[in-house]
Amino acid sequence: MNEQTCDVAVIGAGTAGIAAYRAATEAGASAVLIERGPGGTTCARVGCMPSKLLIAAAKAAHAARSADLFGIRVSGVAVDGRAVLERVRAERDRFVGSVFDGLDALPEGARIAGTARFRDGRSLTVDDHTRIAFEAAVIATGSSPNIPKPLHGLGDRLLTTDTLFEIPDLPGSLAVLGAGAVGIEIAQAMTRLGVRVTVIDSGDTVAGLSEPDLARQAAAIFGAELDLHLGARLDSATRDGDGVRLAWTDRHGHAQVTQAERMLAATGRAPNLDGLGLDAAGLRLGEDGVPKFDRRSLVCAGAPILIAGDADGWRPVLHEASRQGGIAGANAAALAASCAVAKPEPWTSLAMVFTDPQVAVVGAPYEADAPGRVTGTVDFADQGRARVDGANRGGLQIWADRDGTLLGAEMIGPAVEHLAHLLTHAIADGKTAATVLSQPIYHPTVEEGFSTALSEITHRMCRS
Repeated sequence: MNEQTCDVAVIGAGTAGIAAYRAATEAGASAVLIERGPGGTTCARVGCMPSKLLIAAAKAAHAARSADLFGIRVSGVAVDGRAVLERVRAERDRFVGSVFDGLDALPEGARIAGTARFRDGRSLTVDDHTRIAFEAAVIATGSSPNIPKPLHGLGDRLLTTDTLFEIPDLPGSLAVLGAGAVGIEIAQAMTRLGVRVTVIDSGDTVAGLSEPDLARQAAAIFGAELDLHLGARLDSATRDGDGVRLAWTDRHGHAQVTQAERMLAATGRAPNLDGLGLDAAGLRLGEDGVPKFDRRSLVCAGAPILIAGDADGWRPVLHEASRQGGIAGANAAALAASCAVAKPEPWTSLAMVFTDPQVAVVGAPYEADAPGRVTGTVDFADQGRARVDGANRGGLQIWADRDGTLLGAEMIGPAVEHLAHLLTHAIADGKTAATVLSQPIYHPTVEEGFSTALSEITHRMCRS
């Protein structure tokens, strides 16, 4: 067996792992990057990028069919499912290729292929060919789709985001389990591409919204396009002919049956931690099997090991994985050199869903009747730019403390990916509603909706 030593061993060559390796080496540490494959990052290979490519195709089809609103007549819109998916894969492969190009540029010996397993808190093995002694290690093993037990017998009729983009053609019908970010994005895109879609979710909200009025609006908006069932329980799923048969109970307790060509599990992703030998490393695990770790330094309890990205199950989005990887890599190098670790404050939370209309959740979560909070609202139905573009659906709610300092928001509406960024930065900077309101907002833009909500906050503060 090959024997090797290094300052920092990074397990996983996804977004967090690559960032950790680079941060460790930039800090002067010797490091290795271990990858069992397939690589290419979750975002580029099966997540952000292929899903947005599918959404872009759906947007084009929907725009063509909806042009009548503007007096534009488009007839004979046809969707070539094979061509749609071929473009998704071709562009996806370009993104993945750029990741591999970056990995190929690493120094010889820095990459080790295989499955890592800890022997103890200072060493690990890679398959049966390499033993590595390290001063510190970073777990950045990513995540895999959750498959609920009722779906286990569906075989190739079951799709996840890891397999969805490999199908040769669009199915005629699709059942989706889960109305969270991934489920509702794919469901709406498939609907607009001509697929008959049914969505089943045991919860009462869509796309991660929790504010009751916005959640109701989202359910109505998406429910008008596809067959959406919230508060439902999936009882069984079986292969049936060339498709699947689902038995489920609706929110009123009535038994229902849905048949579809394919089933998509969109019930979240779980950290890839099995087989790592976490117990042997001396790590203390939580009830969910994830190592207990400090959310600022990302150092795990029990050993000089850090955890970052989807592997820690905390904030599984790319920008957080990249930042966490950088923090973990730099801190691993610090541990290897017997130096103090950095404990930067977490970023203001930011989550987006790229449906139409878009959804975003920013900062402090919604709390019903939270003491000391002041709320401002926007209804996009009558917002000027939204009406011009024929995108006047949804609303926005911003909450601040009693002094007007902005805390958080939820929104569903046009171009909220941009509104959410502006608000995230304002919250991170500790700005008040009055301060943001005093800054210029160009007319006519959707961003003017901010003025309405912020004005409501300042007026309510004056009356209190």
